[in-house]
Amino acid sequence: MARLAQTAGLTDVQQEILSTVRDFVDKEIIPVATELEHRDEYPQQIVDGLKELGLFGLMIPEEYGGLGESLLTYALCVEEIARGWMSVSGIINTHFIVAYMLKQHGTQEQKEHFLPRMAAGDVRGAFSMSEPGLGSDVSAITSKAVKDGDEYVLNGQKMWLTNGGTSSLVAVLVRSDEGHSPEEAAAKPHKSMTTFLVEKEPGFGEVRPGLTIPGKIDKMGYKGVDTTELIMDGLRVPADRVLGGVTGRGFYQMMDGVEVGRVNVAARGCGVAQRAFELGVRYAQQRHTFGKPIAQHQAIQFKLAEMATKVEAAHAMMVNAARKKDSGERNDLEAGMAKYLASEYCKEVVEDAFRIHGGYGFSKEYEIERLYREAPMLLIGEGTAEIQKMIIGRRLLEEYRFQG
Repeated sequence: MARLAQTAGLTDVQQEILSTVRDFVDKEIIPVATELEHRDEYPQQIVDGLKELGLFGLMIPEEYGGLGESLLTYALCVEEIARGWMSVSGIINTHFIVAYMLKQHGTQEQKEHFLPRMAAGDVRGAFSMSEPGLGSDVSAITSKAVKDGDEYVLNGQKMWLTNGGTSSLVAVLVRSDEGHSPEEAAAKPHKSMTTFLVEKEPGFGEVRPGLTIPGKIDKMGYKGVDTTELIMDGLRVPADRVLGGVTGRGFYQMMDGVEVGRVNVAARGCGVAQRAFELGVRYAQQRHTFGKPIAQHQAIQFKLAEMATKVEAAHAMMVNAARKKDSGERNDLEAGMAKYLASEYCKEVVEDAFRIHGGYGFSKEYEIERLYREAPMLLIGEGTAEIQKMIIGRRLLEEYRFQG
């Protein structure tokens, strides 16, 4: 039935996976999403269904029990899930980023220990970069790891963990000045950061000695999924839980994960925008004013045309960024463009659908009210619009360096 956001060149396997996910979204997510969101209730039944479908292992190699699919397949699945309820796609995304970082940068022992259980959905991942006073300046991280024999002792406070409570594995970025003088660490802060793989019990409070997950942060939107802080106070982590086995590489490992995460956020923006368009075009054909459906008024047709064009453009850029990464090429330019455009267009399409609904869009009985509160998160998740523009601008100057 859907005409917009079609993807050319998919294999039969990819089409079958997407058809299955879309059917699941239509039957299991959309009918309950608004009710669960209003209650801020974790969608356990939905998550269990995704686990049965194998989506937690979608990009994990087959040798570790996953499906071994591409980033494109994953992004298109995320687009479908976000169309149903964006919070569910967030639960999958943070897990996926940790699995991706393990696959790309983990030691063989770390891969064998974690990836099979992550593919099965028995171990859920979260990753932690931000801190209360950090914002977009990752180099200003103050959380620190100090070596003590065969262990590291971690101290500090982290912020904005998606899946902070429900996860059982957290990839945490902290400062570790081991092997660097204070002057070197200050001059090149990115080279003195390390990612630790921290195992914990799901839940809130003290989830292991030295590690506390306070309660959920109350948010405007993006409800259902748990967003938390993480407090480390003398947390002891074995040296073999340094991602990749070598300190000082954490920043680059995290940026690699965030890069694919930006494709994911672009996919989420596409999914939310698609749903907003569906709601807007349906309501426009049902609502009558001045003796005819408002869809027959030119002003509404213009609005629908703009919305549909934005949905198509964002989807095309997201697909391009995913395919670029799958090809093995650097895709930070394409991922930054896709994330920037998709999140901005998502906000605009949702607002236009909200306007089409008129006063009813302000009612919690209508789904568009939920989307209106969810869309703003995409403007800041995985880097603000300003950060994306910085990335895009720097890369363009590399590509178009003037020789004179």
